[in-house]
Amino acid sequence: MIYQIKDDKVIINVKAQPNSSKNKIAGIYGDAIKINIKAPAVEGAANKELIKFISKEFKIPKSEIIIKGETSKKKQLILPLNEKVKKFLESL
Repeated sequence: MIYQIKDDKVIINVKAQPNSSKNKIAGIYGDAIKINIKAPAVEGAANKELIKFISKEFKIPKSEIIIKGETSKKKQLILPLNEKVKKFLESL
């Protein structure tokens, strides 16, 4: 399962790909969404860039984005369920 909705939050499985040429949602990768991130996976730089990218992409304050599995390439993002997120999930 790529995502789960619990109350007013959504938990999305993510495969992070650091050191990419640009930040983008690359598509579905198994049971996760692959997200390319420009920053390297050094000292949390990729996680910070991921939060910044998701914040801009879905118009969510950075403080409301939670990452589980910070040191792993497979992560879980916990986001508030707003209209932009709903539309994105419907497009999967």
